[in-house]
Amino acid sequence: MADTLPRGTAPRDPNEHLRARFEQALQQSRPAPPPTLLPPPPARSGTSGPAALPVAALPTGGGAGLLPVDFTVIGELRGQVATQLAARTAEAGALEVEDREQLGWQLVVETVARWGTDYAATTKPLSKAQESEVAQAVFDDLFRAGRLQPLLNDPGVEDIRICGNDPVEVIYQDRPRAVLPPLVATDADLVTLINQLARTQGQGERTLSPAGPTLNMRLVDGSRLAAAYLVTPRPQVVIRKHRLRSTHLGDLVGWGTLDSVLAQFLASAVRARKNIFVVGGQGAGKTSLLRAMSREIAPGERIGTLESEFELWLHELEGGPQVVPFEEREGNGERDAQGRLLGQISMADLFPQLLRMSLRRVIVGEVRSVEVVPMLHAMNEGEGGSMCTLHARTARSAIDRVVTLCLESGIGMTTELAYRLIAQAVDFIVYIRQVDETEIGGVKHRFVEEVLEVTGIGEGGRPAVQRIFAPRGDGEARDPRGVPHTTPLCIDDLERAGFNRQWLHNPAGAWGPKPQTVRPL
Repeated sequence: MADTLPRGTAPRDPNEHLRARFEQALQQSRPAPPPTLLPPPPARSGTSGPAALPVAALPTGGGAGLLPVDFTVIGELRGQVATQLAARTAEAGALEVEDREQLGWQLVVETVARWGTDYAATTKPLSKAQESEVAQAVFDDLFRAGRLQPLLNDPGVEDIRICGNDPVEVIYQDRPRAVLPPLVATDADLVTLINQLARTQGQGERTLSPAGPTLNMRLVDGSRLAAAYLVTPRPQVVIRKHRLRSTHLGDLVGWGTLDSVLAQFLASAVRARKNIFVVGGQGAGKTSLLRAMSREIAPGERIGTLESEFELWLHELEGGPQVVPFEEREGNGERDAQGRLLGQISMADLFPQLLRMSLRRVIVGEVRSVEVVPMLHAMNEGEGGSMCTLHARTARSAIDRVVTLCLESGIGMTTELAYRLIAQAVDFIVYIRQVDETEIGGVKHRFVEEVLEVTGIGEGGRPAVQRIFAPRGDGEARDPRGVPHTTPLCIDDLERAGFNRQWLHNPAGAWGPKPQTVRPL
């Protein structure tokens, strides 16, 4: 994908330059919100589906916002439609998801129209726009995420944080956080809402209950939901949205996450089958970077992905590698004699089966526990090219983080053995950082700050590393974005994969004068 950003030297203030580049690319690349419903076929009904309920109209448990009725009415209408839909489905037999939603929308329109007539007889008549909003809310409550759907539709939303019936905190990518009206009237209503989502959008029989006070699942749109109940004073819910499910390294160049030299370097490292850890803090963009790097894998190559909840979505991409996706499964709340939740299948449990799938690489969405050991073994024993993400505060601290996880695995791992495994398995550590300026009127900047090459075993048995990309300058003149620093020892492998070592000779990378030989992604 072409680098659309202007060429030339960086301005005196690197932070101002970063903000300008990011804001320009954001305006050009902002994704459209996903469709929230399927309009009914013209042959069945002449009524088209209404537009999605705007975020400003987010309803509360007491009926506040632009919805003209309390959400208890929405629930009653939902129940009526669900009963009709079950009867119609029984008559028609099994329906595809799209056909079921089309039928459901038709029933929603008919049910809301009848209800609107009765409502007008006793109360002020609804306008067509208000009736459409009610129909949209009923449809969302039946097939989507209910009163959460308007927030999920907003492409700028990153996190949704809910504590019982308190006001909802929303974290945005491109503007300061907002506090919106409560979603529910009581704490118990929030638990009911989450359990409804678990039944309609979850991946198994999961509930939020005394037997299972925590719940983690993905929603239909790919968002990740985490909830806690009874182990916290009040029900707590956090929804992390994945705004971008199809990204390339060229997109990240356009957004200022990395420059074109670094993008070419990472693409070549993937093609050269180097084992890579992508590390950073929470919300820094590790998954998006890993997803973009995975797009450099040759089409048709057989790979496996392993995740707690699907977030990479590589198995849904067209024209990419052949993907065998594995997803962790939570238990149902009861525990066996060993203390494990019944039905639970962890990533560590899935790893042996994954390695039997005739895969050329393994990609783990996030290493956070005992699966770190089989991950390192897979990197050591396979053809190379495996990748994963890891929470770490700096590039160098990622090594100690991996050692800690190895020691916690319970298999008698020692620090020395963990160091040796890392030195043998890992080729590069890519550190991505986030700078949040939304509270001062800016945006969130995400950029790769450092790339380390693991060169073997060094002093004291620790893995030896060298900085391939690092921040430029010092003090107030420091630009935190990674620029070329050192030529890697494996440069010959990267050149065979399409990289040109001359691109590393520009100390400013592509943030300064751009080497004319760099080709666009």
